[in-house]
Order: sequence, then C-alpha cells, then structure tokens
Amino acid sequence: MAVFLSGSAEATEQFAQKFASSLRGGDVVLLEGEMGAGKTVFVKGLAKGLGIDDEVLSPTYAYMNEYGGGRLYHYDCYRLSCGAQAEALGLTEYFSGDGICVLEWAQNIADVLPDDCIKVTIGKLGKVNRVIRVG
Repeated sequence: MAVFLSGSAEATEQFAQKFASSLRGGDVVLLEGEMGAGKTVFVKGLAKGLGIDDEVLSPTYAYMNEYGGGRLYHYDCYRLSCGAQAEALGLTEYFSGDGICVLEWAQNIADVLPDDCIKVTIGKLGKVNRVIRVG
C-alpha cells in the first residue's frame, strides 16, 4: 500500500496527477473518504494527469460525469442503494469500456463492481491535511 501525506488541496491534486500515469483504460478506481475529504479535488488531478482540460465538478446530482470524450468517468453513487439501480441507469456498462471509471460511495453498488478495482482512500487529518492510501 502506498501512503501520501498531503498538506493542501494543491498537493492532493498534484499527487493524483502523478497517480494518473499508473492508470490504464478500463481501470475502475474506488475513491473513499468522508464528505469534504477532497475526493473531487483528487479527480481534478486525475483529469489533469490524463491530459483532460474539462472542468471537473462533483457528479452528485448527475450520478456520473464524463470527461475527455470518454477517457474519464466520475461517479457519485451516494444516492444509489444497490447495484441493480446502477445497472438500470446504465452506469455499469462503462466498467468494461476504454475509459477510467472513478467511483465515490462505491460501497453502495458493491455487488456489481469488477473484481480488480483499485482502492484509493482519503482521510482527513485536520482542516487541510490529508492522508491518501492507494491499494
């Protein structure tokens, strides 16, 4: 497991930008952390690392935002209660595509997730400091 200590939102974004180089099309990343931990900041860094210039916003009300013409999919599964709902919305179809899928609140649809997901956990260490664990 890799561990990174971040002292700012900018450092979190920079870490994610570097982490993006380890990802390949078809990867599914489970992004865990409480509200306000910096999950969307992390996804902003991933997008930059993938060469995507789109503005990254939290997909809370849309369930999923697509960036870079399908190179990055950012999910918020907070309002889903089971995998069947994700399937009914067509969200699981992207797991087998060429884009990278990043899921917040993935535990809500755990029954339909691929077996080989990459787990990233962001924990708060005060107001701005974070610990980021990969693996």
